[in-house]
Amino acid sequence: MATIDGRPAQYGISLKQLRELMEHRGREGVAKLSEVGGVAKLCDKLYTSTNDGLRGTRTDIEHRRETFGSNVIPPKPPKTFLTLVWEALQDVTLIILEVAALVSLGLSFYKPADEDAPVLQEEEDHHGWIEGLAILISVIVVVFVTAFNDYSKERQFRGLQNRIEGEHKFSVIRGAEVCQISVGDIVVGDIAQIKYGDLLPADGILIQSNDLKVDESSLTGESDHVKKGVDVDPMVLSGTHVMEGSGKMVVTAVGVNSQAGIIFTLLGAAVDEQEAELKKRKKGW
Repeated sequence: MATIDGRPAQYGISLKQLRELMEHRGREGVAKLSEVGGVAKLCDKLYTSTNDGLRGTRTDIEHRRETFGSNVIPPKPPKTFLTLVWEALQDVTLIILEVAALVSLGLSFYKPADEDAPVLQEEEDHHGWIEGLAILISVIVVVFVTAFNDYSKERQFRGLQNRIEGEHKFSVIRGAEVCQISVGDIVVGDIAQIKYGDLLPADGILIQSNDLKVDESSLTGESDHVKKGVDVDPMVLSGTHVMEGSGKMVVTAVGVNSQAGIIFTLLGAAVDEQEAELKKRKKGW
């Protein structure tokens, strides 16, 4: 049997089972947790200790990332500059100006056979293309400035997001010691300490709690704070805020496998489908 740091490489519970377990709330969650033997048994299946946490060796951490995923939700690929230019061109006002410029240019080069036309009129017609060209150049300038601003904002936002994620630390127990690690380094099986003011970086199940209340409005829309406890509602979710109390949890889902990650993934898929549908309608129209 393959081993990792002296323990079996095969965990006692699968990623799919953990995801299904975290879908339950309240008393139903307590009942589902009891079916796997309770939180202590769950920790045994994940080869972690409720008191000492993970060993924290590089081999163990990497194996957990390979099995359960890393605590990173990959962002949508950034839009290219040419894509932003194309989107800017879809503005209705700019489309009207483009058509007007092309019509003006076309009329400026149209010369009806009229021998009696005065010389002054011929000179005005000769320079009539300037107006259409000016409109066209103005549209091009507006499009490129808009695309450049959008491109700069997106780069700044992504840079700020990466910096925030890199600076955000969280308290976990590894090797019987409390340490601060980056939220991206958290793995399934980590024992995390949570307290008032924390933004939870991963899904977990409470091992112990002290008057713990959580704001889950970002995920469920429920404005009231939800009381959490080992015997009441032991499931805590990523993306929620701790409003009162403190506690300790075992991490059961990270990244795209957490409840927040699943929602973000579905929202991204929904946006992609909506954009594809709009493109189809435009082509059909």
